[in-house]
Amino acid sequence: MSSRLLKPPKTVEKNMAQTFDLIIHNGTLMTPGGRVQTDIGVRNGKIAAIEDLSNHDAAEKIDAKGLHVMPGAIDTQVHFREPGGEHKEDLESGTRAAVMGGITGVFEMPNTNPLTTTRQAMADKITRAHGRAWCNHAFYMGGTAENAADMADLERSPGCCGVKVFMGSSTGNLLVEDDESLRAVLSHGVRRVAVHAEDEPRLIERKKLAEESGDVHSHPVWRDDETAIRATKRLINIVRETGRKAHLLHVTTADEMKLVSDHKDLISVEATPQHLTMSAPECYDRLGSFAQMNPPIRDEQHRLGLWWGLQQGVVDIIGSDHAPHSTEEKQQPYPNSPSGMPGVQTLLPVMLNHVSHGRLTLEHLVDLVATSPARLFGIIGKGRIAMGYDADFTLIDLEQQREITDDWIESKCGWTPFNGESTTGWPVGTIIAGRSVMRDGELLGVADGRPMKFFESENAD
Repeated sequence: MSSRLLKPPKTVEKNMAQTFDLIIHNGTLMTPGGRVQTDIGVRNGKIAAIEDLSNHDAAEKIDAKGLHVMPGAIDTQVHFREPGGEHKEDLESGTRAAVMGGITGVFEMPNTNPLTTTRQAMADKITRAHGRAWCNHAFYMGGTAENAADMADLERSPGCCGVKVFMGSSTGNLLVEDDESLRAVLSHGVRRVAVHAEDEPRLIERKKLAEESGDVHSHPVWRDDETAIRATKRLINIVRETGRKAHLLHVTTADEMKLVSDHKDLISVEATPQHLTMSAPECYDRLGSFAQMNPPIRDEQHRLGLWWGLQQGVVDIIGSDHAPHSTEEKQQPYPNSPSGMPGVQTLLPVMLNHVSHGRLTLEHLVDLVATSPARLFGIIGKGRIAMGYDADFTLIDLEQQREITDDWIESKCGWTPFNGESTTGWPVGTIIAGRSVMRDGELLGVADGRPMKFFESENAD
């Protein structure tokens, strides 16, 4: 069957208005049916036509010749920690970094001040984002032993993308370390529960290894592979018992990929560009504590195991785990140095470089950063280039060669672990609801990102 798009029925064609708010000409569209070279017409923030529109008018026209147009990329794990501060990331700076990297939507984690564990905290976040967030946004509801019984109500809050649980201590004050509390959270509600899976008792037991060494090379020794594997096994057992959908964040071990591959009916999987690209000990030799994150970057065997999981379809989503800290904070002696690195702006350049090296196809990347996030989390109107869907697009130049540099980074931290890395493939345009917010590295317009809507939340109508 030809991939050429058919013209609309004459009855539809006759009644269609001849003008659009935006027409994207000559691009190669990444559609559900494959790559199609044609035009997109946008009206009122929605996709209104996918066909040859060379004879139609629009308030704005973009010539996308030589570019690929993919559905807007969504980063489903960021830590902006609003309200931030002079040197702390916030919704404005974090979403500005997102759109500069081709990202049209983000899910922010609940380990903020105050914690996002109530309806009021969720509403306050949405209010603070209004007029400040450059891209679309949603927020996780933090799951704890204290609010577990109310989770079926809390998870339906407008703007809520799902529930987040920390099984192991990380940055912030949320922790669900025991099986009873985890079971309580998973037993109330229906939304997908995103889980940071590290075994807290083992972390406590082994922390002395980090403290005694004072060397960041011991980070993956303290938070070893067994720490992650134990937590993931515990999660699988409780997911099987409760029947609750879970999303296993930032998987770092080859063992977990194999383990979870037998439980894909209930567990989706995230990998990060950092864990897919860097490995120990080289990253710690080169970056020191700037390579420190939780769970840690591990050795080459585990990195290759993550690629096995991605290429076998075990990995559902690529998320950045964007968690920036200032240079001064990261330079503190280990283990007092905080874990986390920026990533929302570099997610697409790093992964597009992997595409250029043949490690995955562009179609696969589109699924990982657009289609799967929309499908797994039930986002309304996102993740596909299709009639009636939101006009969120990421424009990609697969041939453009660039160097990732610290001075390109919009995050307040001002650095990236990929500084100096040469890449092939680059996001050159970010379009949200038919509005261009980034073109060729230039920020455009004003911050007008909107809360995302979900099928299982109260604003689904």
